[in-house]
Amino acid sequence: CYYQQGQWYGDADAYKDLTSKIKKYESNLNHLISHNRLFYFAIPPNVFEETGVAIKQTAMADKGWTRIIIEKPFGRDLQSCEELLSTLSKNFKEEQMFRIDHYLGKEMVQNLLVMRFGNLWFEKIWDRDSIQCVMLTFKEPFGTDGRGGYFDKYGIIRDIIQNHLLQVLSLLAMEPPSKIDGPEAGESIRDAKVQVLKAIPPITVDDCFLGQYEGYTDDPTISNKDSNTPTFAVLRCFVHTPRWAGVPFIFKAGKALNERKAEMRIQFKDAPAATFLFETKCPRNELVMRMQPSEAIYIKTNVKSPGFSSDPIQSELEVNYNSRFFSSGGNEDNNPDAYTRLILDVLRGRSATFVREDELRRAWEIFTPILHKIEDDQIKPVVYARGSRGPDGADEFIMKKSGYVRNQDYVFFNGEVTRKSDVGTNPICDIGLYGLAVMGQNFALNIASHGFTICIGNRSPSKVDVTMKRADTEGHLP
Repeated sequence: CYYQQGQWYGDADAYKDLTSKIKKYESNLNHLISHNRLFYFAIPPNVFEETGVAIKQTAMADKGWTRIIIEKPFGRDLQSCEELLSTLSKNFKEEQMFRIDHYLGKEMVQNLLVMRFGNLWFEKIWDRDSIQCVMLTFKEPFGTDGRGGYFDKYGIIRDIIQNHLLQVLSLLAMEPPSKIDGPEAGESIRDAKVQVLKAIPPITVDDCFLGQYEGYTDDPTISNKDSNTPTFAVLRCFVHTPRWAGVPFIFKAGKALNERKAEMRIQFKDAPAATFLFETKCPRNELVMRMQPSEAIYIKTNVKSPGFSSDPIQSELEVNYNSRFFSSGGNEDNNPDAYTRLILDVLRGRSATFVREDELRRAWEIFTPILHKIEDDQIKPVVYARGSRGPDGADEFIMKKSGYVRNQDYVFFNGEVTRKSDVGTNPICDIGLYGLAVMGQNFALNIASHGFTICIGNRSPSKVDVTMKRADTEGHLP
């Protein structure tokens, strides 16, 4: 590991010095067929040009490839994006440039291609006939925390939605590419993603809900104390293809919220005639793919209520990656972080997980009109409390714009899917039973054997003791 200091980003003399040191090192590796060079542009976009010129003139590989990784932001609107693309194309070919979006390196995002195209049942339900809406969510429990000066120039739409969540949408909605692995995969996957983006019209202000957390402008790095930069946004768009026509896609992203979470949530339509058949409302099925924290896939599925009731109750079919694949046996190394995966892809020349020029341009065409509208019209975001779910009215906006129906009896608590009775400071039983003669005892133990927590009582404390002892001896029943 070496450190080379320069006077500025485009300091040609510093790059010449660096190149001479690299060549000296390479002279000891003459047994290798090629000496490749990789440059990582984790630098401000306004210095891309001078840096690229210096590398092009002084530091390109003599025998082997030269590649560059480019970190976002890739501009802040369509015009600035075009300028960056023009600047970089003067010095590097498209196949040399790898525009990195670390969401494309996440385990669950990379799993999408196998899930979608490696399972027979998936394709049968993956269209407008089965799906009510698609929700892509990003939540952080902290605010700008000292980087408000940077964030205030971009906002949550540019920072999260226009890149990370849009990339996830394109993989969720694309048609099957001609190849998913192998030399042709990079272009075939990105071709399919571009077709999705071309089918999304620009987002309008009617499909936009903005928020800003209390105290946002108290960050000393934010100079504009009247800033209308959103720290929370809900946006709706549509993909106008035969597969997805009429299905709402919802982006939701925010800072200083009540939890850390990033997920893909697909809600399916009502089961036909279920309300008539069961004489009660049957909750909608959902497929949830959690990207962070603790990657997991679960399907919210209706099953019969345990015991004597025939009412449908929602449970889950779940694969938790930590417990299923990484909990023991030294498999932790099989789940590298996103940047490790992506840098290895660059070294191998695999382009599928990187953003191509036409993808980037089309993404900005979708979002630039609404971004300019927010700024030009000074649209004010709704203020929300730190640590909350977001601004008042956001949930109602989502339900109105997507047709999403929340199952109020289903709770995800402390990282696990839980009954409402399990949530709280003090444990609350599912069923209370008073009267512990023989039939009462048998009834209580039968219900407990189906997983319910029973609170029991009797005017004679000895009956309670007998029942508790039976519960213990018959399998430590709750």
